[in-house]
Amino acid sequence: MRERSAALSNKPSAPARRVRTARNGDARSSLFVGSLEKAFQVLEAFRDTHRTMTMAEIARAAGLDRSATQRLVHTMEQLGYVRRVAGAVYGLAPKVLTLSYNYLRSRELIERASPYLLDISRTLGETSNLQELDGHEIVFIARFPGRHLVNVDFAVGYRLPAVFTASGRAMLSKLDPARRLELIGRTPQTPVTPYTEVDPKRLQARIAEAAEKGYAIVMNQTLVGDISVAAAITDHHGHPIAAINVAVPTTRWTVEKAEEQLVPHVQLAATSISQARMPRA
Repeated sequence: MRERSAALSNKPSAPARRVRTARNGDARSSLFVGSLEKAFQVLEAFRDTHRTMTMAEIARAAGLDRSATQRLVHTMEQLGYVRRVAGAVYGLAPKVLTLSYNYLRSRELIERASPYLLDISRTLGETSNLQELDGHEIVFIARFPGRHLVNVDFAVGYRLPAVFTASGRAMLSKLDPARRLELIGRTPQTPVTPYTEVDPKRLQARIAEAAEKGYAIVMNQTLVGDISVAAAITDHHGHPIAAINVAVPTTRWTVEKAEEQLVPHVQLAATSISQARMPRA
């Protein structure tokens, strides 16, 4: 018995379970597929000025080693999501748009909001947008250009820090103060324009003001020469799911004129869509 006990006590213990960590240091579930994350790192590397890149440039932009990048790029080229532009230079392929198209088609919100966006665009002659909150950012999910287009870069899929935008502040105003503070804290305090307000206390005050008024208005915060007005769309619990926004240039509009003439349109549209009992996003 002593020999058996000694043998059992000397039996090597099972290896400790490996805990995976995310890039931000948080623990991950064992169900997380790291190779899939790397594939998206490659796809997301093609952004801003990185429209086409060599293999070495893709690896550097994605933060991956050359070997892993080569395998991933080859696989996605075979699947049709990446294409060889010229020689050893690669770019995204049109098939990537299928993912965006499927998402947009799946959102009942866009279908319900589109008639209101179109009516605003035609009535005012200005650009109307539908944006939703994604973490600490807003994402353009529908856009109806008016006769006077302010900025062509703000296309569907474009992202901006929520706290710097009218739509973001309108949606954040529908959240509890703790959640607002959390999202403000997650936002990099890097000005987008020389006029961008980045002080957390000032941003909290702006959001509180939007909560009191029922709408938000900003000027020169993400684009110099831009005035933006927005109202939040909520579900039947009062939770914000999106925002209706109208953007106009300071060359033809003042803040006072925008509040007088634009606010009624965005508030009416947001309220009408909200009353349609929108499902929570």
